[in-house]
Amino acid sequence: MRLKKTSLLFLLAGLFLQLTVFAQVSPKYQLKAQNYVLAKNYYLLNLVQLSPQVKRLLINDPELTKVASDKVEAIKASLDCKDAACYTSQLKFTNEEIKIVGNRLAQLYKSNNALGLLVKNDLIPSGAYILNKNLSPQQQLVKAWEQDAEGVNYAISVYADGKKPLYADIDSISFNVKAKAYPAVLFDAASVALSECKGSKLFFEPVLTYALQAMEINGRHDAANFEPLSAGLNKVALQNIKQTNWSKYKYSAILILGAGPGDLLTSISATGMLRCRMGAARYFAGLAPFIIVSGGMAHPYKTKYCEAVEMKKFLVENLHVPAKAVIVETQARHTTTNVRNAVRLIYHYGMPFNKAFATVSSKSHVESVAASMAERCIKELKYVPYKVGNRIDDNALELYPLVDALQINPIEPLDPR
Repeated sequence: MRLKKTSLLFLLAGLFLQLTVFAQVSPKYQLKAQNYVLAKNYYLLNLVQLSPQVKRLLINDPELTKVASDKVEAIKASLDCKDAACYTSQLKFTNEEIKIVGNRLAQLYKSNNALGLLVKNDLIPSGAYILNKNLSPQQQLVKAWEQDAEGVNYAISVYADGKKPLYADIDSISFNVKAKAYPAVLFDAASVALSECKGSKLFFEPVLTYALQAMEINGRHDAANFEPLSAGLNKVALQNIKQTNWSKYKYSAILILGAGPGDLLTSISATGMLRCRMGAARYFAGLAPFIIVSGGMAHPYKTKYCEAVEMKKFLVENLHVPAKAVIVETQARHTTTNVRNAVRLIYHYGMPFNKAFATVSSKSHVESVAASMAERCIKELKYVPYKVGNRIDDNALELYPLVDALQINPIEPLDPR
């Protein structure tokens, strides 16, 4: 009994601490995006490109425009390269360049100028860099830049240089970087990037253009798949959320963790079907008004099937769960991000953030989530996006959402946000 009381107090304390964060971020904030791969990976750079006033401020700074011209020259010089490693060796942001830009942004920042207003009205409310919440707005701007620079460099390292990502089996480059023909691909990539950003005065555009193009030619637009969900696959469920009497339910939602098939021809795995049945049974028992199915186009490598979409089809067509009760999350590639991305949807869709959600999966999977996934989250995400509640049964576990889930992951460009 004492243990249960201690656990409850711990959960309440954690939720209370989030109140100061809610004063900065806003669940009503709408992502500003013309290119979802750009916006979800590098939100600061995206915001700058969308603001004529901020762009004008930055391109009138000599030190920043020198960074831009240096990177254009680096792309131009790479056209003389003979081997693959040469093409990006001078293109990525150096530590010194990142420091120079950070210093200039700090000096240009004024709370009431265009840059300051961007931080106040967009950068902070978005929650995209929420791990910096305890810093001043000026410092949050600099940290956001440093994170975006890291992310841009990482995308080039993986999708141009061929560096192995954390999950190489599903996230690797599409090309054989040792093939004799590969330098020709990089030559064409450099040539196209040069034509698109020649004369650019915005300090990050040459490198950003190259990074986005590298992901594009690898077919890695996963971050943009099915977006915007709120206006598409989740539109009907979102309308239903607004009419829900939450006091009737113990949980805000039932999260079904994805399980990709083992081959390119199978749309939904046997494990995925079984997990759907587990989730549907709990939905019909009245545990929660919604089911969240989570899983992107991850397993196997370069699959054409999205786990969440196929699970929703199975729930609706085979198990007769109402379509308006199923929310899809179409980007997650791992269990850590199944949970993180579900928390993001709960937050942005206005579902009760002080309620637990029930997480459903295979018995051993639920046990690993409860016992050891937090350590994995720290390693891969740098934070834990949930607090563990009670074990409901062999196949279900209570999790409480935490707002740190809004943070962008700069080293997972296929599912950053």
